[in-house]
Amino acid sequence: MHISTANIRSGYWFSCFICLLFALTLVGESQAQHKFSVSGYVKDAETGEDLIGASVYAPQLSKGTTTNAYGYFSLSLPTDSIQLIISYIGYAPAQRKVFLVKNQQLTIMLAPEKQELKEVVVTAESLQAKLEQTQMSVERLSIAEIKQIPALFGEVDIIKALQLKPGIQSGGEGATGLYVRGGGPDQNLIVLDEATVYNAAHLFGFFSIFNPDAVKGVDLYKGDFPAQFGGRLSSVVDVKLKDGNDQHVAGSGGIGLIASRLTLEGPLLKDKSSFMLSGRRTYFDIFTRQLNKANADDEEYNPIPDYYFYDMNAKVNYELGKKDRLFLSGYFGRDIFKFSGDNFNFDFKWGNTTGTLRWNHIFNPRLFSNTSFIISDYNYSIANKFDIFKFTLGSSIQDVSGKTDFDYLITNNHTLRFGAQYTYHQFAVGRLQAGSDDGRVSFSSGQDLFGSQMGAYVSSDYTPNIRWRLNSGFRLSGFESRGKWYGGLEPRFSARYKLSNTASVKASAARMYQYVHLVSNSGASLPTDIWFPSGRIVRPQRSDQIAGGISILLGRGKYLLSNEVYYKWMKNQTDFRDGAQLFVNPQLEQEFVFGKGWGYGNEIYLEKKEGRTTGWIGYTLSWTFRKFDEINEGRRFFPRYDRRHDMTMVVMHELNKRLSVTATWIYGTGNAISLPVGRFIFQDVEGANFSVVPEYLERNSFRMAPYHRLDLGLVWKFKHKWGDSDLTFSVYNAYNRRNPYFIYFEELRDEDTDQITGFKAKQVSLFPVIPSVTYNFKF
Repeated sequence: MHISTANIRSGYWFSCFICLLFALTLVGESQAQHKFSVSGYVKDAETGEDLIGASVYAPQLSKGTTTNAYGYFSLSLPTDSIQLIISYIGYAPAQRKVFLVKNQQLTIMLAPEKQELKEVVVTAESLQAKLEQTQMSVERLSIAEIKQIPALFGEVDIIKALQLKPGIQSGGEGATGLYVRGGGPDQNLIVLDEATVYNAAHLFGFFSIFNPDAVKGVDLYKGDFPAQFGGRLSSVVDVKLKDGNDQHVAGSGGIGLIASRLTLEGPLLKDKSSFMLSGRRTYFDIFTRQLNKANADDEEYNPIPDYYFYDMNAKVNYELGKKDRLFLSGYFGRDIFKFSGDNFNFDFKWGNTTGTLRWNHIFNPRLFSNTSFIISDYNYSIANKFDIFKFTLGSSIQDVSGKTDFDYLITNNHTLRFGAQYTYHQFAVGRLQAGSDDGRVSFSSGQDLFGSQMGAYVSSDYTPNIRWRLNSGFRLSGFESRGKWYGGLEPRFSARYKLSNTASVKASAARMYQYVHLVSNSGASLPTDIWFPSGRIVRPQRSDQIAGGISILLGRGKYLLSNEVYYKWMKNQTDFRDGAQLFVNPQLEQEFVFGKGWGYGNEIYLEKKEGRTTGWIGYTLSWTFRKFDEINEGRRFFPRYDRRHDMTMVVMHELNKRLSVTATWIYGTGNAISLPVGRFIFQDVEGANFSVVPEYLERNSFRMAPYHRLDLGLVWKFKHKWGDSDLTFSVYNAYNRRNPYFIYFEELRDEDTDQITGFKAKQVSLFPVIPSVTYNFKF
């Protein structure tokens, strides 16, 4: 048996890591022996959903804490009669009196305030909490907020809502891709209940796979990454599903122009176990099939392709006892695109499958753990048949992962988090099978690759005094594929200093490694993209990011103004040489070229979360560059998604209890593109037709016209004996701005000689003004 030196080094560092955690645990035990702990969960009284980030505070001691990502809290207090105040935005505060003569575990139920929508707003946080927290460069949106934002075709979309925050851009009109602080679309780690999602798009990138009725909340980290996350350079999108109502059966759904959805949830055993089932489907195909059938006898009629998508979410949880809880959740979604003609059939399918089994365990009031077993699969396949000849082309990535995370309360002012994760990747790259029906002609190609990815981390959240709060840690990551090992240490650090009760300054620094890469033939989020592992030629990508900022509460705490500056360096960036063959290529690594990138910018953000009028204004001024020896003659260039100015305004106003209006305005510098500066003609042989060849100088040296758009919405609410409902009216692109999608050149010809006399640039725009209406209901 051969043991590589890389294995020995990894084992050595992992052993050191475990010893460090054990030592820190012993220190924590010695510091907290003279106190008892009050711990437990904070939940929504109507649904039983865990509330993340709820405040538990002992005013007479000026000590407090917040619930973690699973709704659990722990507070170490002296032996005494203590009054606790438990609060959460959108909920009526609760008080509990405890007399600590031993450790106590509580379950605290908070009732939604009557004036609020009866919705679990689990990621909303007060502006004061944002000011107090150490973390910067994080965006949190509640589902209640997301559902009020006007949407394309009336389909509420989590990813498009995140694109309205500063420093986060879309790849183009209506697209769900994310370009965060100069990073590419493959540099975002998207997780759904801890399972990695490799393509989060439906309808060729126009809608995301996340059904808002099934989602509890979403966090996006664009810097200051928590140490438990790794594997991507630019952002982490953490999406959590609802656990299910453990009090009574409930449901919600909606009927829109292009899709309908339905979610059901309820108790299996009241206060102990619950379920959640959610589904969504479009119905393009129902109408197009009937239309094609009605015109089947018309020889001049061109059939419309058959397209639809669907997705399903499911979750079950069970409380084994006071110290143990089990959660099982899953996602399954597919896009189906079919076209049939005379002697021709085209079938295109793609989609994701994920599954997560989680076990929460309380070792003692101050030590909480979450252990997960995760599977994730993304694949696409294209099947084409012409007469007797057929071929199939496809790719996939499958993951099997195990991870465990611990939260340890050393003191009320010092929390330790640590854990480890292992993922086994299986890549099927460009699998091609082709041949005739009789089997006389056959051909196959492609690669099956494997990789192992590991990570272990520790982080410390420490508040030495009322002004300072520090978060520091590191992540040790490694990757192996085809006998080649890579690894690195990823330090993370952030600090907050309170200048006063209404102002604080923050700073952060983080290093990230990325071991898998997206092979894309365009700037769009297409389902034919291929994921490829690091190896002997393709090295891991790396980023280093620093950021600093200031946050100020204005207007007696009603407004939060923040300003952040950042600088990010990226090494081993991947691109493809000109004329690269990306598909059906057994030597795909030979097509890569490697370079570096960097970006910097300033993000200004003003937010209001309470009152009849809420919303935010965000503005980003930024620069992004790439540099490759083999591209653009080694000169730096702007990537397509470099955007100098990016501005969003979101306003939500409640006219009365039944009517509310919303408006969103977006402005952005046009995308950088490559256009020919001239053309030349040549003739291969005498007498042959002339060929016209465009001439390009520098990559992406031109800009399309600026992008701007106004969306309007109105929500009309109804009360029924069985529940609530509303009609949501929205107008996408209200002033019908013809924004550029791409530019092409049309040949100009002489009417008499049919000779080319010139070329004229033309702009293609995608979406005009689009009104829509959606009926939503809850019971």
